[in-house]
Amino acid sequence: MPITTACNFGDVVLVRFPFTDQAGYKQRPAAVISNAAYQRNRADVILLAITSQIRPTLGFGEALTADWRGAGLLKPSVFKPILFTAEQSLLRKTLGTLSGADQQTLREVLQHILG
Repeated sequence: MPITTACNFGDVVLVRFPFTDQAGYKQRPAAVISNAAYQRNRADVILLAITSQIRPTLGFGEALTADWRGAGLLKPSVFKPILFTAEQSLLRKTLGTLSGADQQTLREVLQHILG
């Protein structure tokens, strides 16, 4: 069942996330990076990928989530520097909300990858 209310920056949602080659998609968690005002004025939401595939050495723009349980994630996870927009109707459900510290880490990831 899709989410029916506006999301906020730092919410963690379940969404069909497209592969970067557009060959398909995988249902995965993502962090909302657009704010509620953006979503009230648009039919879409801007998201950043979250993955539980943690490499021994984090790659460019990757950062660990500290309070993954509090965010509704099932396993330790990493912010992955892949951004995309999706219609709000495609968001399956809200899993949780990032802690204040993880929201700050998310802002740092965005600053790092976007400049």
